[in-house]
Amino acid sequence: MKRWLSLGALLVLLLAAGLGVPAPLLAAPGLCVGPVCGDEITRSAKHHWQLRLRVNDQQGRHERLVVDCRSGQLSPASGSVERGYAAAVARRACRLASR
Repeated sequence: MKRWLSLGALLVLLLAAGLGVPAPLLAAPGLCVGPVCGDEITRSAKHHWQLRLRVNDQQGRHERLVVDCRSGQLSPASGSVERGYAAAVARRACRLASR
């Protein structure tokens, strides 16, 4: 039975790849700390020390943030997603981006 399930999952992935389903639909969430996850992480074109990211929580709230990796400041400083966890996700993204 397990063999058929794995073959079925492989078939679904192959069909999705062949039909042009965008990759983010098949991807896992990005960086998670507690109930908050961050994805769509990009470096600012103007300032190399800034990262832009989208954070969301388990209640379905989401927002886009800019983090200054030099000081750890988030912009905007307040919002619907809890800032303690959002700051932890941002710090982790900055550490990974500096590698």
